Amino acid sequence: MRSIGLDVGKHVAEVAISEPGRGTRSAGRISASPESLRAFATTLRPDDQVVLEATTNTWAIVELLERHAGRVVVSNPLRTRAIADAKVKTDTIDAATLAELLAADYLPTVWQPDPATRALRRRVASRAVLVAERTRLRNRISAVLTRNLVVCPWSDTFGRGGRAWLTTVELPTDEREVVDLTLRLLDGLAAEIEVAEAGIARTVVDDARIRRLLSIPGIGLQTAVGLIAVIGDAGRFTRPNKLVGYLGLDPIVRQSGGRPAYTGHISHAGQGHVRGLLVEAALGAARVPGPLHAFYGRVAARRGHAIAIVAVARKLAVLAWHLLTDDVDYRWAPARLTATKIRAVELAAGAPSQRGRVSGSGETRDRAKRERELERAVLAQAEAAYVAFVEARRTTDAVATKRGATELSQGQSPARLRGGVESPTSALRHGVDRVRAEDTPTA
Repeated sequence: MRSIGLDVGKHVAEVAISEPGRGTRSAGRISASPESLRAFATTLRPDDQVVLEATTNTWAIVELLERHAGRVVVSNPLRTRAIADAKVKTDTIDAATLAELLAADYLPTVWQPDPATRALRRRVASRAVLVAERTRLRNRISAVLTRNLVVCPWSDTFGRGGRAWLTTVELPTDEREVVDLTLRLLDGLAAEIEVAEAGIARTVVDDARIRRLLSIPGIGLQTAVGLIAVIGDAGRFTRPNKLVGYLGLDPIVRQSGGRPAYTGHISHAGQGHVRGLLVEAALGAARVPGPLHAFYGRVAARRGHAIAIVAVARKLAVLAWHLLTDDVDYRWAPARLTATKIRAVELAAGAPSQRGRVSGSGETRDRAKRERELERAVLAQAEAAYVAFVEARRTTDAVATKRGATELSQGQSPARLRGGVESPTSALRHGVDRVRAEDTPTA
């Protein structure tokens, strides 16, 4: 079996072949054009294995090579230290090193998404480019207003009222022209974003994973789609912490010698786009009654708003892992809010609108109001249960630590340290029962 290393550049690709008993040799340089790559692919055998590093056009080349080679893998360039730390680094050496590492099965590879996930990633990236351009245009208008000492009286400059105000605000002639031009560009861009979002909605409208994630407060369609596009198969992450680290939401830890470990800011590894979506979702989740709201309040009281929001974003990533792995909905999902989000996805995908229907009698509206109030009461119960759980855990740890120090000093067994102390799970159950008994509203 041949192990073939392919070092692909912008214009050329270097090829190296490693065979048992024959060592590693250079197979020359080929053009990186589509025609040359197709011709090279036809020379591969069914028992060949090929490796190339992750680049811009990696997956297109992988799909081409997979039609002929038995196995195609993609190397993680950040973890291939034999190449990254080499003193002498050329395309020929890199290709030979890739071939040798592949032959020895000692190559750090990246997960290869299936074609559907690749297509979803491209859709998400395309929308992200449009949204970034919209932000740039809005910043241009904000700069014009700042230069001319103009303050918008509306909370949202680009909402309905703010847009109407922008068309009438008095500005110098040249600045007025810039604002009008930018507003026209924003209108065209808004239409393109709507088309992009409709395409995404049609792709995922029947995806059960998206509906699972939509049950989490704060997570909307774009955040759910961004997570699915990045995660792909949730089973490739053995623990939720693996996903947290993959998204760059894990804190950096530094420790050396006898010094205590230093915990810094988050690592910012991986794609910043999805990490930003999770932070935006955390802002919404922190406003909905429930365990996430209580968690935000507890962290914010100690560390401040900014750190608490990032902590909630990390909690959302952990929740997403559990929901996707266990194939369940979020236990404390606001039912009406979740149904509204799912309906919005269906409408964006082209489902017929139900506008014009009679909203119902006063009795129907009163019943809907009571249902909303009951739902918020249930969420408040969940929040109270979470608070009780955390308080019980703190009490348990404090009592165990105190008793442990006393009993160890008296020569007693450490196995008795937690004896007689209520477990956090039991405290959570009791907290839920107490809240239900005292605060459950009657219809």
